[in-house]
Amino acid sequence: MPADSTVLHAPCQLWRRLLALVYDVLIVVAIVMVVGLLCQLATAGNLITTGAKTAVPLWYQLLQGVVVAAYFISSWRRGGQTIGMRPWRIRLTGDDGSAVTLQQSLIRLLVAGAPMVLLLLTPTLGLRLTLWTLLAVWTAWFAVALFDPRRRAVHDFATGTEVRRLD
Repeated sequence: MPADSTVLHAPCQLWRRLLALVYDVLIVVAIVMVVGLLCQLATAGNLITTGAKTAVPLWYQLLQGVVVAAYFISSWRRGGQTIGMRPWRIRLTGDDGSAVTLQQSLIRLLVAGAPMVLLLLTPTLGLRLTLWTLLAVWTAWFAVALFDPRRRAVHDFATGTEVRRLD
């Protein structure tokens, strides 16, 4: 049972998870914007070069990824909830109701984010087709929850985690 003695009921409906994800996307956009502003200030506005071809430094892309990953991992490890999960009263736990481990958090993040590798196809497929393909894969990732009695998505199966309602 969680430390705050809140009762956990399984499973969480998919629509709640997706709405929580929408909230988290807004948080991630805000985080990315703040990191971008700080990096622009640190480089005196010369972070991204434009011209015949736009160039975004690799260190900046890696920094953005690390900061976004830190948001999710720290949220899952500290209370099992991201900011987006709180208003929907859902929490990430281990299959047995225990707190999520660091290893589970890392693997969950990697599995959930794995479809982003498809963005490497942009030069070949074009941006529009790549984004539609990415959306289709993520839809399949979550559609699994419609058929699982415990409403687990692909990343839940991979990590032995579950998203549960709080009551």
